[in-house]
Amino acid sequence: MKYRDYYEILGVTKEATEAEIKKAYRKLAKKYHPDANPGDQAAEEKFKEVSEAYEVLSDKEKRQKYDQFGHQMNFDNGYDFDPSQYGFGNRTYYQTGNDSGFSDFFNMFFGGGGTEGFNGQDIFGSVFGNTKSRNMTRKGENVTASLDIDPVDALLGKSVKVTVNINGSPKTLDIKIPKGIQDGEQIKLKGQGGPGINGGSKGDMFIKIGFSEKSSYSVKGLDMEKNVELLPWEAALGTSVTVDLPEGKKMNVSIPAGINTGNKLRIPQKGYVDKNDNRGNLYLIISIVNPPSVNDKMKTLYKELMETNGYTPKR
Repeated sequence: MKYRDYYEILGVTKEATEAEIKKAYRKLAKKYHPDANPGDQAAEEKFKEVSEAYEVLSDKEKRQKYDQFGHQMNFDNGYDFDPSQYGFGNRTYYQTGNDSGFSDFFNMFFGGGGTEGFNGQDIFGSVFGNTKSRNMTRKGENVTASLDIDPVDALLGKSVKVTVNINGSPKTLDIKIPKGIQDGEQIKLKGQGGPGINGGSKGDMFIKIGFSEKSSYSVKGLDMEKNVELLPWEAALGTSVTVDLPEGKKMNVSIPAGINTGNKLRIPQKGYVDKNDNRGNLYLIISIVNPPSVNDKMKTLYKELMETNGYTPKR
């Protein structure tokens, strides 16, 4: 039987609140609802999956029973296991072709069409109370970690170092950032998690990527933005400035006269990329700044400007 990771199906963490679970379900249910995808069998199956996941995770009792089993077994989504080895014995806990529309996995826990449901005390008494179960091989625990990177590293597909704790011991790894990865996506490192039990395989490591706010560049979809500061006279009269591009090259950019703070200048095809090498634009966001110090001559010139200026900005 295939193990179903209901959290992964809804795209939430195991610590997700009821509100987060409901929000994720509504989004996915709207996307895959049969009315929105007439004749699409794949969308219909996905809708059933999402509905089943919500049925379990939105119910405190069902979620507790499901978490109890999942925490002890540490299965990946789609892992094929034999229910009889995990305390279900010869009793019928699941059935095929039930009227609920939910999977055999669901009915193994919660019953369907009159079958018996999951009993935590029975299953764990069976699993951990006999020699056969104690000696079973099990995959090691999965490890999760977060890593903030400069989006330029993701644009160029660079390698970075990350240190994580596995069972209290630090482990440093070189990770190649997949080109075009998005903020919030995960990198899976197979076999880099916790050690297996009784000769079982190692768990996996999941690194959640975040784009650092300290970077000179921000990412919005496939576009990147970079702040460019101008002195008041440069903005008023126009100028040419040299800016750094994400790849490390430099470019001379003409600044039109009369530009204001918040205005954008577009540099085509110099933005972020996706995994298919489609590339966005780079936008230079203008901000007008005063020099850090003003001498007497500059003060005199500023006063002349103030006296001769006939424009009053909005206050």
